[in-house]
Amino acid sequence: MLTSKQRSYLRRMANQIDSILQIGKGGINANLIKQLDDALEARELIKVHVLQNAEMDIKDIFKELARELSAQEVQLIGSRFVLYRKSMKNPRIELPY
Repeated sequence: MLTSKQRSYLRRMANQIDSILQIGKGGINANLIKQLDDALEARELIKVHVLQNAEMDIKDIFKELARELSAQEVQLIGSRFVLYRKSMKNPRIELPY
């Protein structure tokens, strides 16, 4: 579980990055989960954009993907959300205590 200080730190970092994936009408599927899993392993912090034609509510997508990917929910703003998961092979982000 992230502390408020760690979450704030990750939010600041997320301001600098672009969305790496868009979720639309296709919704959540195995291919999407695999892509996000690989991206989290490589980057640790990812931003995702949910299109208006998505079949699920953005909050539901956010929660579902965080659970499926064993990732931490960092931020949800408008149609974008940020997830964090420490890399097993190559950790890059040093979180404050």
